[in-house]
Amino acid sequence: MSLKDNIDMTRLPRHIAIIMDGNGRWAQEKGEDRLFGHLHGVESVRNIVEGAAELGIGYLTLYAFSTENWDRPAYEVTGLMELLVDTIRKEVPTLNKNNIRLHVIGALDMLPTPAKTALQEALDETSTNNGLNLVMALSYSSRWELVNAVKNIAADVKAGKLEPEAVNQETLQQYLATSNFPDPELMIRTSGEYRISNFLLYQLAYAELYFTSTRWPDFRKEHLYEAILDFQQRERRFGKTSQQLIEESP
Repeated sequence: MSLKDNIDMTRLPRHIAIIMDGNGRWAQEKGEDRLFGHLHGVESVRNIVEGAAELGIGYLTLYAFSTENWDRPAYEVTGLMELLVDTIRKEVPTLNKNNIRLHVIGALDMLPTPAKTALQEALDETSTNNGLNLVMALSYSSRWELVNAVKNIAADVKAGKLEPEAVNQETLQQYLATSNFPDPELMIRTSGEYRISNFLLYQLAYAELYFTSTRWPDFRKEHLYEAILDFQQRERRFGKTSQQLIEESP
């Protein structure tokens, strides 16, 4: 029996975000090079994307590469970029077959030209799909995103397009890289680390956080189902009391 059978399909999180951590450590524990872990991590991406699509999840955001990751050893960064290009080109037919639309957020100008070209092709080829929205966070960090948003707001105020007193939470959200997506309701981090690591800091304000010691290359659908079941056991109050929620329920 699968854990999937216990999931309340009427109470699924609309948006799940995942920090895919542990590829390098998984490989080192097996006496292999770190890139070996990243290669096997692709299998987990494929499996989890398929699982989310099967459940009917609306949005799945995967933290694939942070702006800080550019500081890793050159051979690892080069290998990751080559793996990225190869994977994207191979997976587009599968994305289309499963009606999955690809989105990308991050400082994409930092990516090498082959990666940017492959990404744009994939974005164009999946643009009419209306099933799962797969959001890849590449060369992304939340502080980069927030600084970029503030700069653009300041530019529009200076140009007279926006009044300073009109700036509010909704305004800021419109300038974020995620402006077209709902905020995540569930954030999963693999590999036993208990931190958010500069990921969707603004958007995760009311997300339920789930941490697992499972390394990303070992993370599969059953682990996803376990996280969703944990999510469904939590009381989401958004600053209210339990009694208020009871009184407001139909």
